[in-house]
Amino acid sequence: MLFRIRPFEKSDFDTLWRIDQACFDPQLAYSRPELAFYMRRPGSLTLVAEGAGNEVRGNGGTVAILDSGILGFVIAEIRRKTGHIITIDVVAKARRAGVGSALLDAAEEQLLRASATAVALETPVNNDAAIRFYKKKGYFVEKTVPGYYSGHLDALVMTKVIRKVMTKAMARPVSKT
Repeated sequence: MLFRIRPFEKSDFDTLWRIDQACFDPQLAYSRPELAFYMRRPGSLTLVAEGAGNEVRGNGGTVAILDSGILGFVIAEIRRKTGHIITIDVVAKARRAGVGSALLDAAEEQLLRASATAVALETPVNNDAAIRFYKKKGYFVEKTVPGYYSGHLDALVMTKVIRKVMTKAMARPVSKT
């Protein structure tokens, strides 16, 4: 196995914070208290990708050696049948090796098990790589929120339906006449 997805452990916190600082511009990265707040919110979950020190052939035919240790993480939450991806962070050397996809898939699976019917997330309007990634994973742009990041940078709200909701009309048996 190249890497595994596992639940967050308290001892991971400092590493996750450092990864977040490396992944995002200082205006976008979370402070320690902010990161801890999102991880502790009711209905939240944090999953960690941990490497096994193997060579991988990733997206686009790239080859990388993934060290053992934490390669990335995702924080998500569920509120009223809607999942929310708060952040997904992958260390630079593990990008394009399937780590982000595996984290997102695992979070969506857990949100689905918790009865989510859709998942939403925000991403900066200028983060073309993230926008392409989310579109490839089935997300669509729902709207733009002006000044979402520190009052200066706009965000796209992207959404994905993960479970069809069956309406009462769909649940009625068909009568044979």
